[in-house]
Amino acid sequence: MRAVFIFTAEGGEMNVSISTRIKKTLKQKLAALIPAWEGRVQDIPASGEVLSGPCAVVAFAEEVPKSAWAGYRRIIKISPYARSEDGGAELVEVWSASLIAGLHQVRLEDEEGGAFTCLYLGSTDSDRADVASGLVTRSLRFGVYVPEPQGAAGNSPVMGDPWLVALQLWTANMLGSNWSVYANSWPGGYRMPSVLWRLNRNSTEVAGTSALEVRKQWIGHVLTDDTILTDHAASYLVKQLALQSRIPMTPLDSEEAGANAIGESHTRYVTVDEVTADLQADAYLNGQIRLTLTQRIRRPVTSAPLMREIHHNKGIE
Repeated sequence: MRAVFIFTAEGGEMNVSISTRIKKTLKQKLAALIPAWEGRVQDIPASGEVLSGPCAVVAFAEEVPKSAWAGYRRIIKISPYARSEDGGAELVEVWSASLIAGLHQVRLEDEEGGAFTCLYLGSTDSDRADVASGLVTRSLRFGVYVPEPQGAAGNSPVMGDPWLVALQLWTANMLGSNWSVYANSWPGGYRMPSVLWRLNRNSTEVAGTSALEVRKQWIGHVLTDDTILTDHAASYLVKQLALQSRIPMTPLDSEEAGANAIGESHTRYVTVDEVTADLQADAYLNGQIRLTLTQRIRRPVTSAPLMREIHHNKGIE
């Protein structure tokens, strides 16, 4: 995805062109979700303009600071309008449920192939009657996340942390080639079904006189376009991690293995210490899986001169 955002002295600001494409894409999606609107999905009406018939209004609200892994976010309000004689508040309730089901955690693409994700954030107020038109409405808030262009391509090992490389490769092997496995952050143009692994916590503890235990907690995001498939994949990964207990890392040359590894001479492993899944968590933003991996490494030996002899005099001068 090309330049999505520009920066100002006050912070990140969404580029006008991408804002326009996002709103256009959302309008097309909304018109398809609710055929009863007959394509009437529009911007905020101008002063003096009166809404007619069942329709929806889409409006940009506040900007929110970006997430390190989810990208930039803009709040959008979607307001369905229904005639009282057609069902009023009851019809708005039905339409709202359809909008939430059709947009929450859903990946959309604009006309230039830029991907973004919608997350339902709740309703801002109660049902109300529009004074000018008499139509019944409510406002639904959605966060629209736009991943930054950079990011690791699916199933391509990232450089840097070998633990993350091992976890990424293991996940791709478990789920198969039709899944994309990302590292650190959602990339621009990400695909589904997919898994994102990111580091959440890192610690080191002394384990005896000659070893250190390194602990890293990872968060896994399992994202698909089907709730049942999402829950099944997250549960499957948790089960397999618990059963396998160790994940092989990339082989080392003999010198590095001799200096750092405890166990097999040419292959290091990370051990699964704890793994859990919260299937109710937001897949795109918060992630469902919490995984703790550990590894013991040798403590570096400090070079010091050898003591050749010692003299002891019991007398006191």
